[in-house]
Amino acid sequence: MRLGAVPTVIVVAGVLAASASAALPRRGVLVPGKSLGGVRLGMTPAQVRTAWGSSFGVCRSCRERTWYFNYDAFQPQGAAVRFRRGRVDAVWTLWSPPGWRTRDGSLRLGVLEPQVQAAVGALVTIPCGSYRALILTRSGVTTVYYLFGNKLWGFGLSRRGASPCHG
Repeated sequence: MRLGAVPTVIVVAGVLAASASAALPRRGVLVPGKSLGGVRLGMTPAQVRTAWGSSFGVCRSCRERTWYFNYDAFQPQGAAVRFRRGRVDAVWTLWSPPGWRTRDGSLRLGVLEPQVQAAVGALVTIPCGSYRALILTRSGVTTVYYLFGNKLWGFGLSRRGASPCHG
């Protein structure tokens, strides 16, 4: 009986070690309609911690539980995850973190708007105050391309019908 407990301890220790070393990727990848930086819609908070670690801030003024993962303390670049009913409901980049791109490499943060349109095709434009969200919804998932000025400023994913505008 004691021998059966050893593998459990090893597995638990392995999971703890993996989550301790997990962090927001420095060069995140958008897989349109699927994931952003390895986070998918529907993931649990525990799964997000496994992917991005436990170094995050919690939004105090948000209606839904929202976590902010920043590369450096008190600096805005990074990504955010919003939960609804205990599952990831939206995930998006913050302040144009360098190195983020689409899986196929056709888009990188910082490219001009015409390149976004050429790579993705016709998109619906949603005004979000000082920035715009260009969206494409397929199979219940909205992929978001955030524009500030005429440059690609960020990426996001959300469930169909959710506002792509944040903060």
